Amino acid sequence: MHVHVMSADGEAKFWIEPVVALAGNYGLKAMELKKVHKIVEEHQNEIKKAWKKHFGG
Repeated sequence: MHVHVMSADGEAKFWIEPVVALAGNYGLKAMELKKVHKIVEEHQNEIKKAWKKHFGG
């Protein structure tokens, strides 16, 4: 289970399970990654719910 985060500066991919972790970074700066990581952690339950609704499971 993962999520892609896009901005004008680039994109990042974060694993959601078993823990929120950076899977790939394509242009985002360290400060941006830190902010996005925090947001993904704060919303991981919503992301998991949406993932399961979309993909099943």
